[in-house]
Amino acid sequence: MDTPPGTHESRNQTFIMEFILLGFGNVPELQVLLFLLFLVIYIMTMAGNILTVVLVVADPHLQTPMYFFLGNLSCLETCYTSNILPRMLASLRTGDRTISVSGCFMQLYCFGVLACSECYLLAAMSYDRYLAICKPLHYVSLMNDRFCFQLVVGSWISGFVAASIIVSGISMLMFCGPNKIDHFLCEFNVVIKLSCSDTNSMVLVAFLLSFLFTLPPFLLTLTSYISIITTILRIPSSTGRQKVFSTCSSHLMVVTIYYGTLIIVYLLPDINTLRGMTKVFSAFYTILTPLVNPLIYSLRNKEVKEALRKVVRKLGTFTAVQRIQANAFRSK
Repeated sequence: MDTPPGTHESRNQTFIMEFILLGFGNVPELQVLLFLLFLVIYIMTMAGNILTVVLVVADPHLQTPMYFFLGNLSCLETCYTSNILPRMLASLRTGDRTISVSGCFMQLYCFGVLACSECYLLAAMSYDRYLAICKPLHYVSLMNDRFCFQLVVGSWISGFVAASIIVSGISMLMFCGPNKIDHFLCEFNVVIKLSCSDTNSMVLVAFLLSFLFTLPPFLLTLTSYISIITTILRIPSSTGRQKVFSTCSSHLMVVTIYYGTLIIVYLLPDINTLRGMTKVFSAFYTILTPLVNPLIYSLRNKEVKEALRKVVRKLGTFTAVQRIQANAFRSK
């Protein structure tokens, strides 16, 4: 008997060499529309987040702890999007939904690193807002450059550690069929179900790591905002309350969208009727959140908008000078 494509047979045991990411293939009539939609989202996400990083680096007024964290978040979101959307766009364009096992594990690894790092980075940003609002007299001494750097590095290291342990464990499992993943990315919960090995210990390890690496930043974020809201409510004037709340409202909106969709995805029962909803909500925190983050921060932040106006003015001046020089050269 011939071995099916995408598999490898050894000692009467067939091992999978590739997975099939079903994605949104159950709606073939919408493939072109989805391709165009995700292409626009990808371009806008990359442009928005890269522009945010450039503004934070280039404008001296934005070189503060809050914008240092924002620049790192935008950098993370750029990687997040690039890990998922190019593969999805290629699949929608060509119809080829296969992904090698090693490619799937690499996507799972990058996804794990970025998701865990984002939890800690959002927690660091919420702690920064807590110190600025609740401990303003100690803010400068506590949130210094060294501490900001340590928080960011710690966020990335936590992601690398958690993802390395999980993916190294999954790579030792055997996959012998089926090989269809009912998702648009390689995610732990869907990949682990395809293994023909005993996965109980791996599931337990993943649960403990998720508990260790996501619950603390979530609780820190929640505690920070409870303290922030309590402090804001104590301010006597409504104008004062509004002014203070405006300094953290953008971040609170981002945190709500990210954790809200994340909690919904992992609390939804794993039944066929809800799998479509799971994919939709997964798209919210993996695809739409990186898109809306720079929009939320730029549209609601006067300093970011002012920095953007300065860049536009400089570009306009540079273009005008170049045009004058070109005309002068032609006149000679």
